Amino acid sequence: MLDRIRIGTRGSALALAQSGHVGELLKQHGVCRDVQLTVIRTTGDQIQDRSLSDIGGKGLFVKEIEEALLDGRVDLAVHSMKDVPAQLAPRLVLTATLPRERPEDVVIFRGKFHSFDEFDENATVGTSSLRRKIQLLRKWPNLNVIPLRGNVDTRLRKLEERAGGMEAILLAYAGLRRLGLHGVAAIPLPVEWMIPAAGQGILALEVREEDHALRDALYLLDDPMTAVCARAERRFLQVLGGSCNIPVAAYATISSDRIQMHTMLADPEGKTVLYSQGDALHDDAEHLGEVLAHSLLLQGGQKLVPQTTR
Repeated sequence: MLDRIRIGTRGSALALAQSGHVGELLKQHGVCRDVQLTVIRTTGDQIQDRSLSDIGGKGLFVKEIEEALLDGRVDLAVHSMKDVPAQLAPRLVLTATLPRERPEDVVIFRGKFHSFDEFDENATVGTSSLRRKIQLLRKWPNLNVIPLRGNVDTRLRKLEERAGGMEAILLAYAGLRRLGLHGVAAIPLPVEWMIPAAGQGILALEVREEDHALRDALYLLDDPMTAVCARAERRFLQVLGGSCNIPVAAYATISSDRIQMHTMLADPEGKTVLYSQGDALHDDAEHLGEVLAHSLLLQGGQKLVPQTTR
């Protein structure tokens, strides 16, 4: 048993809840006696007035935490896997993947509304995600979708204040559940048309490659089925070049001995939206991710991701 593990985390309520949960699991499983949470403010947290696609993508939520890992200031990083770039920094690896939370995106309406069908034409919806925006507009093209940054509490407050005229916002279901916000009237959106981000709902644990003892101990927390899905989804991203600046989605599920996955790739304006889907045995999860990524490239996706690795 290790004496203490220092966990690097963002300072938002959600990040602290996730890291605290992991810390409790580490102690319950006898991995360590004590846990220390080290709050690290990332570039993504500091810049709130521009969209993620404009400032470098979701990797800005992990960059400073990875630097702390490499410098030895922390021993372990806890991330929302959807924020982790497809290509990790040298000397860093992902170890355990915890059981997946609900992966769906949700809509939260303000006031009297209960469905997008009740909206007037050009009603305003807030979201920080190009992926959510494009898939929503495919179904309701007359909506006015505006950028919405900030932590969960901030976004809920902006909806209540009707900032920018918003009548609804889109969020990840997993974040609401991990914060214990069960009283929020959130409606899950079907994954058949709102495909989640790769890794959405999964907590990823990142450590230094050379910390073999810690890596071995963390596998006590690993959920094998979640890990299979994560491998397929992340391999899909890697083949596409790993960019978080384009709308891309990948969601895998397990049924018996097979893994199924649905994917989407689009241009930032949503003029071109491509889909692929398929299934494979668990052992071929990463190959499935490659096959579906190449399917999108053959449909014309190479024009959307010019830095594609092949």
